[in-house]
Amino acid sequence: MSTHIEPGYAHLKPASLQDEAKLASGIKAVEHYLRPGMKVGLGSGTTSHWFVRALAPRVARGLDIVGVPTSNATRELALELGVPLTDLGQIDQLDVTIDGADEIDHQGSMIKGGGACLLWEKIVAAASKKMVAVVDDKKIVERLGRFPLPIEVIPFGWQSTERLLRELFVSAGFDKNVRIVTRMKGTEPLLTDSGNWILDCHLEAIPDPLGLAPRFNAIPGVVENGLFTGIASEMIVGHADGSADIVVVGAPRS
Repeated sequence: MSTHIEPGYAHLKPASLQDEAKLASGIKAVEHYLRPGMKVGLGSGTTSHWFVRALAPRVARGLDIVGVPTSNATRELALELGVPLTDLGQIDQLDVTIDGADEIDHQGSMIKGGGACLLWEKIVAAASKKMVAVVDDKKIVERLGRFPLPIEVIPFGWQSTERLLRELFVSAGFDKNVRIVTRMKGTEPLLTDSGNWILDCHLEAIPDPLGLAPRFNAIPGVVENGLFTGIASEMIVGHADGSADIVVVGAPRS
């Protein structure tokens, strides 16, 4: 394990080199972006949870921030660690959201939703002045698509929604036999925090994520899609040696 983790975070003990990289990006996010009085979107997934763990000791030492979680799992972790929370109904706008990605390209386009939290994640990101992606260096790709694209759908009539998704893929130049899998939890479809299902679409490569992303939500039954384009302003890339780099990938929001 790296010896580069700063002393204030020595109690955090990653179990793998990849977790070491995730923690490094989380620490960098806390130290670089957060200031007293901020309202912060708290992302979901393993990297975001390392960010929340890195945030907790700063809060314990007096950092005055309030968080809005993007999932029930993040809410539970934040409450356990003593990070104060609010909800979007109580505030006008978040200063920054720190969240992970399943894949991110060099332009900042992302696939998110591996943890089934894409709807809440996109809502919170849209309510923020800035969204920063925290990732380990294995998440950066030249082209999105190797990670299956999650589509959150309403259970009612999901077969029709799937058929319309296939028609969209064909019209966008994908193979007509694209593999679409209902995400399961045991023997039942996994339920998102909003009570919906996830259809994982195995596209292999997405040549035009900016063009494809807005087309999904025109399909009746689609709640949200896991293509996050034009959302991240910057990304923090963590490495297994405990270092992290800040990379600008988009224009800051006004």
